[in-house]
Amino acid sequence: MSNSSSITEFLLLAFADRRELQLLHFWLFLGIYLASLLGNGLIITAIACDHHLHTPMYFFLLNLSLLDLGSISTTVPKAIANSLWDNRDISYLGCAAQLFFFVFLITAEFFLLTVMAYDRYVAICQPLHYGTLLGSRACVHMAAAAWGTALLNSLLHTANTFSLPLCQGNSINQFFCEIPQILKLSCSDSYFSEVGLIMVTACLVFGCFLFILLSYVQIFRAVMRIPSEQGQHKAFSMCLPHLAVVSLFISTAMFAYLKPPSISSPSLNLVVSFLYSVVPPAVNPLIYSMRNQELNDVLKKLIQSAVSQQK
Repeated sequence: MSNSSSITEFLLLAFADRRELQLLHFWLFLGIYLASLLGNGLIITAIACDHHLHTPMYFFLLNLSLLDLGSISTTVPKAIANSLWDNRDISYLGCAAQLFFFVFLITAEFFLLTVMAYDRYVAICQPLHYGTLLGSRACVHMAAAAWGTALLNSLLHTANTFSLPLCQGNSINQFFCEIPQILKLSCSDSYFSEVGLIMVTACLVFGCFLFILLSYVQIFRAVMRIPSEQGQHKAFSMCLPHLAVVSLFISTAMFAYLKPPSISSPSLNLVVSFLYSVVPPAVNPLIYSMRNQELNDVLKKLIQSAVSQQK
């Protein structure tokens, strides 16, 4: 029997045993990671450099891209290195750091998506009060609240999880360190304090989900009252990217953590965790740029300027 004081490293779950498949996973993860870096990096650069995009909606989108970059950089580089070098180990401190940053960034992203739902609600349902309710100071305070609350939540979870005695070995059935898999390594009846924290976080997340849901009910009711078809199309164009990102994030995370134990297996857990931890940060830039002509125009100018400088 081992305990947490004697554990110096954890063993992560490998995507494949065959070397050919490991190299395939390496190139797949590397391609997704580079695409995410490029997409989120372009959005951050466009919003930071163009003063026309210095509005509440794009300020929150810039924060979202920063969180996406952080969350995918927390898990994917280690998976890339492990696949390349046929390695599974991660140090004790490395695992704690990975869990801390992943919980922090994912939680902050969900809180920020809640704030962005409020931004869309005010823009469509109370447009005359938009400048008052979402001034620059209010936007900074809301973004800071999302980041700060997530930071506190992550500190509590990480400290509580790694204070538990671990006596079930050091093999984690996941390709990165996450709370449910580490709890499986703890001694019996020693993890109830962390379960209580998880329930509190779940209630907070459910409250945010209800807020987003009610916001969009009000938004769609307001949009349907717009007399012109062009006005309805513009309103939907403002909301659909955010709604798509929220739907992708919530659906994959809910399936990952609420799927029945009867259908759980190591291979399925890998696929599901990939869907909620890797796919959203990589796909979000594409979703937001597809229907946003203003952002696309700025991105085209940036690319054309970079190409002309190379010439």
